[in-house]
Amino acid sequence: MEFKYGLEDKPPLGESFLMGLQWCALLVPFMIILGKIAGAVHFTDPAGLTVYLQKTAFIMAVFLFIEVLWGHGLPLVMGPSSVLLIGIISSSGFNIDTIYTAVICNGMILALAGITGIFGYLQRLFTPRVVAVVLLLIAFTLTPTVLRLVTDSQGISPQVNMVYALTLTAAILILHRFLSGIWKSILILISMFAGSVAYFIIFPGNLHMTPVMSSRFFSTFFQDMIGSLSFDIGLLISFFICFVALSINDLGSMQSINALVKTTDMDKRINRGVFFTGLANVTSGTFGVIGQVNYSVSVGVVTATGCLSRFTLIPAAAVLLIISFSPIMIGFLGIVPSVVIGSVMFYTLCTQVSAGLAVAFESLGQFNLDDGMIIGMPILIATVIAFMPSDFFHNFPRIMQPIVGNGFVMGVIILLFLEHGIFRK
Repeated sequence: MEFKYGLEDKPPLGESFLMGLQWCALLVPFMIILGKIAGAVHFTDPAGLTVYLQKTAFIMAVFLFIEVLWGHGLPLVMGPSSVLLIGIISSSGFNIDTIYTAVICNGMILALAGITGIFGYLQRLFTPRVVAVVLLLIAFTLTPTVLRLVTDSQGISPQVNMVYALTLTAAILILHRFLSGIWKSILILISMFAGSVAYFIIFPGNLHMTPVMSSRFFSTFFQDMIGSLSFDIGLLISFFICFVALSINDLGSMQSINALVKTTDMDKRINRGVFFTGLANVTSGTFGVIGQVNYSVSVGVVTATGCLSRFTLIPAAAVLLIISFSPIMIGFLGIVPSVVIGSVMFYTLCTQVSAGLAVAFESLGQFNLDDGMIIGMPILIATVIAFMPSDFFHNFPRIMQPIVGNGFVMGVIILLFLEHGIFRK
């Protein structure tokens, strides 16, 4: 495939800025969707949620800049991790300091794995079947969250919201089928904008602009960090398993873009990339917000624009940095209704399932019953746990509650036991 600009090329300033806006259009929806869901675990007031999104945008901007220049040095965007979203949702019974202490500690472990090169040895655990099932587990264990979002009444009956969600999801799938190029790359942004506009036209009473318009144009957020370190062994173990999955995601993203870049020093780039991903999560934990990971969706933008230049991501980081200091800008981005967020998230989880199935069937060759057991059992158990009421796990020892109560974590544990234990080849 021919590219207009190579990895180390520096396009003219005007082109770089326009391409940076395209990268930003890809990142903002993920920041809003995952950031709002994670922030809602801790805050019910709009002001607290706005600060949460500000800090998330700030960390995204800073570490996107660092990764592009000194980390992996690839045209890859970074944003909130859906794996860590699962960990945060499953840990809602713990206080915010304990949750983000676990993120800080495991971020340090990931950074250490990257800088020492140990991560290269750990890759042996990530067989194609493990990678495929992890992708599927993320999608299936987030379905209760999607259900809560699309049935969130906000003055409208859950049945009406469900019909709207199904209609919007169908429209997104139609657009996915017929759009191509850069338009397909920013489909999520288009869907969020059009879905929100249509929702507020149909239900104008749900548009509340007063809190947004009363927000300040500029505000810092460095005073709102976690209060103190608070350790819980069970939660540390639970998040450790989430970080194992996050590292699989990070590695896959870097390897997917390397199929286009074809660099000769990929091992060093991976180690540097994983190191800075670890530092990004340490910083996220310190700020008390959801952790970060590199996104594999970057490949779509690169192929659509014909530009491999890593330097076009710098304007995107600059725009995110500006947004992070403006509560009113965050407020405008954050008025997206829950039912629209749920619909768009359902679409993204469908793409996640598609990616997982593609990895599974491309790598397995001839599919047999054992393969089905290894894939099916973790997914079924994880899904059942994800839908269980949180009260069910209160009778377990406290150290075990964040492990057995997290469907994703239990799914990964069972998966590794089946892959490297019972069905080891």
